[in-house]
Amino acid sequence: MRIKCHHPPREVIMKGPKQVRAVLGELQLLPETVLVIRNDALVTEDELVADADTIEIRPVISGGAGWSGSANRSSRVSHRAV
Repeated sequence: MRIKCHHPPREVIMKGPKQVRAVLGELQLLPETVLVIRNDALVTEDELVADADTIEIRPVISGGAGWSGSANRSSRVSHRAV
């Protein structure tokens, strides 16, 4: 199988079939820190990757565009006892 890693950028060839968790283990990557993609679809840790497959491993990046204000608007709603 061909493995394209994005951080650090590299390409690895590995014999398959293997479960994704085994591939990540051999590459010394923690499953919680990466996304594994095959044919534009996410692949779970327990799925098998065939010898002829190409997978991409991308780092998980968290964050956002900032405060949208929508939560702030909802906090202005008046709560009265009925």
